Amino acid sequence: MKYSSRFVVATVVVAGCLLVSAGPTNASTDSSTTSSTVPSSDSSSASTSTTTTTVVPAPTAAEISALYPTRALRFPPYTRLNPPEVPKNSGFGRRVIYKNNLQWVWIVDAKNKVVRAMPVSGRRGVPSVGTYKVNSQSLRSYSLDLKDVWFNNMTRFAFGPNGGNIGFHAIPTKYGKPLQTVEQLGSFKGSGCIRMAIEDAKLMYNFAKRGTTIVVIP
Repeated sequence: MKYSSRFVVATVVVAGCLLVSAGPTNASTDSSTTSSTVPSSDSSSASTSTTTTTVVPAPTAAEISALYPTRALRFPPYTRLNPPEVPKNSGFGRRVIYKNNLQWVWIVDAKNKVVRAMPVSGRRGVPSVGTYKVNSQSLRSYSLDLKDVWFNNMTRFAFGPNGGNIGFHAIPTKYGKPLQTVEQLGSFKGSGCIRMAIEDAKLMYNFAKRGTTIVVIP
């Protein structure tokens, strides 16, 4: 009796894990399947097959950013108890580091010890990458463009694309109500400034006096 067996081996990469599944050829497969089974031409009682497999590369950070423009890149999910490490090439000594694509800030003392690391909410790509100095502070300030929007513990250090001040401050309020929740920190919610939890903004205000170095990295 002549017979043959045909199988499709699907190779999928999910979050860094290699998953392999096999099934009959009439099963539905994803268009990204890259493996195939070639049966032997030998007509003996059992056919042999050769399987070739190609691993599909994981999406790049840039591709993920394009798919989710309002989300910061967090792999793995960081928390205050499990913050990301201080980024390399972010300077030395007493400074504040703002990593835009993570929406995370580190306050670092003169001995390069992290005083606090925290999630924030800013705007993607703003301000430009570079090293800045704190230029002014206000315990309470308001928006010239938005009615009854207030910012507490403002620490300014840069200027935005339209010439407005950019700084760290507590989550703004409108008519006394916060414009976002603390749980939403870590996402791109700001229009230029960097929003922080109330206690974080107070710490920043007390730490980053005029002349303090602010390092902005992608």
